[in-house]
Amino acid sequence: MASAPSSNASITLTQNLPDEEEVKVMVPPLNFAMVAPGVYRSGHPNRKNFPFLKKLKLKSIIYLSSDEFNEELNQFVNEQKIEVFHYKIDGNKPFIEIEQKEISSALVKVLGCLRKLQKWSLTSIFHEYRRFAVTKVLADQEFIEIFSEHVPYNPEYKPEWL
Repeated sequence: MASAPSSNASITLTQNLPDEEEVKVMVPPLNFAMVAPGVYRSGHPNRKNFPFLKKLKLKSIIYLSSDEFNEELNQFVNEQKIEVFHYKIDGNKPFIEIEQKEISSALVKVLGCLRKLQKWSLTSIFHEYRRFAVTKVLADQEFIEIFSEHVPYNPEYKPEWL
């Protein structure tokens, strides 16, 4: 007598693809996010991130770390003709005596002010702030909220997203 299938049984579906149709999985670097069209932020990329980064057609990278690029990453940026601006920040001893978390906090505030210029809602700005801020400080959110949206700039160099 055949027994009924168990309700705990799982079904696995697989699809066999020919070798030449290998599917590449796009893996963004940790903490990857778009700041504006063509401007991104992320943690340090590794080999698994290269196919994803290649699709972005990056022109330059600003790298804030005391560490040098590893050989694989160095080779990748050279092959892709990506210009690297490396600012060596050593934990709590960068160019001047400013702790790295203070630099991160300043960058998150600058990003919040940029979002105001882009006419984001404060709710969205604060959501992004809380996602990336190392330490969440109410005064930072107040600073972003009262930031004046008038910033003088040369209209000749105005980015499309502004």
